[in-house]
Amino acid sequence: MRAGAVQLTSSADFDRNVETADRLTRAAAQDGAELVVLPEKWSGYGSAETMSAAADRAPEAIAWAQRTAKELGIDLVAGSIATHGDADRIRNTSLHVGPDGEVKASYVKMHLFDVEVGGREYRESATDEPGDTPVLTHARGADIGLTVCYDLRFPGLFEALDAHVFTLPSAFTLATTRDHWDVLVRARAIEQQAFIVAPNQAGEHDNGMRSGGRSMIVDPWGVVLAQAGEEGETHLTADLDLDELHAIRKKLPALANRRPEVHA
Repeated sequence: MRAGAVQLTSSADFDRNVETADRLTRAAAQDGAELVVLPEKWSGYGSAETMSAAADRAPEAIAWAQRTAKELGIDLVAGSIATHGDADRIRNTSLHVGPDGEVKASYVKMHLFDVEVGGREYRESATDEPGDTPVLTHARGADIGLTVCYDLRFPGLFEALDAHVFTLPSAFTLATTRDHWDVLVRARAIEQQAFIVAPNQAGEHDNGMRSGGRSMIVDPWGVVLAQAGEEGETHLTADLDLDELHAIRKKLPALANRRPEVHA
C-alpha cells in the first residue's frame, strides 16, 4: 500500500482550505497513494471562533471527503475536522472515508492540549469535548489506528490500538515540532513496530499560532521514509510494505514478548 501525507497551512478561510486540500490530495493520489491523510483541523484552524465556524461547515467538509475518496478510489483519513459537540463545545473528529465514499470510522481526539509552550498558553479543554474511545479501522489489508496530534505523547493509546498503521493528523506547535516531533513519531513507530503517517500543519495561522511542518511517514524500524520541510503546503508519499512489517515483528518479537501482567 502506498500512503500520502498532506501538509497544509489552514486558516479561517474554509473555501481556500478545502481547495488546497483537494489539490494536494489529488496530487498524492496521482503519485500512487491509496491511503491519503490530511492534518489536524484542516478545514479551519486558528482561533476558537475560526474552529466554531469550521464546525458549522463540517457537513460540507465531510461531503467533500466522501466525493473525493470515491472519485479517486482511495482511502482518505480526512485529518481531523471540528464538529459540534455538547454545550457549545467542539469535537476534534478524525474520519476514515473508504473508496466507496462511505465513512468507515470516526474518532474524537481523546487527549486535550492544555499546556504552556513557546511562551503561549493552550487550553483545548476550554473549547473542546474529548473523546473516550480508541478507534481501529481497516483498509487494504491493514489495521489502522486513528490518533490525533497530542495523542502522540500517550503511548498507552498506541499499544491499546495494536495497529499495523497509525494515522496522526497534527498541528504540532513550532517549538514542539523542532524539539520533540521526530523523536516521538519515530519512538511510537519503533515501540509498536508499525508505520506512522503523520501530516502536520505548517506556518502561521490566523491568530498568530505557528505550526512546525515536517510532516513524515515512518516505517516499523523507525526509518523516515519521507519528510516535508518546516514551511509550505505540500504532499509526500511512501510505500508501506506490510510484508516488511511482519518480518520485523518476527525477527524482533517485542510485541509478543510484552508482559502486561507485570507492568500494566
